[in-house]
Amino acid sequence: MEINRVQLSGQLLSVQPLRYTPAGIPVTEATLGHHSEQQEADLKRQVTCEVPVKALGNLAHQLAAATIGTSLKATGFIAAKSLKSRQLILHLDTIEF
Repeated sequence: MEINRVQLSGQLLSVQPLRYTPAGIPVTEATLGHHSEQQEADLKRQVTCEVPVKALGNLAHQLAAATIGTSLKATGFIAAKSLKSRQLILHLDTIEF
């Protein structure tokens, strides 16, 4: 199996209303804002980005109920947003508030 794991901390910038798949699984998407200082080529680098995330099942309920601005740590894997859009989205396995 190839490695595809991402762990990112940040603040919840936006969250879409909870919806359900045709199979009845709860799903929501949100945006996580991240800011940190990283080391690159022996230099300090300020990193600021916004990352789209997706949660299904119980995690979707937790994320949909979260307040904008809440700090969280998200863990999951990256995948294409859809068959038509190759943009990356972080699919969540765990959320720690």
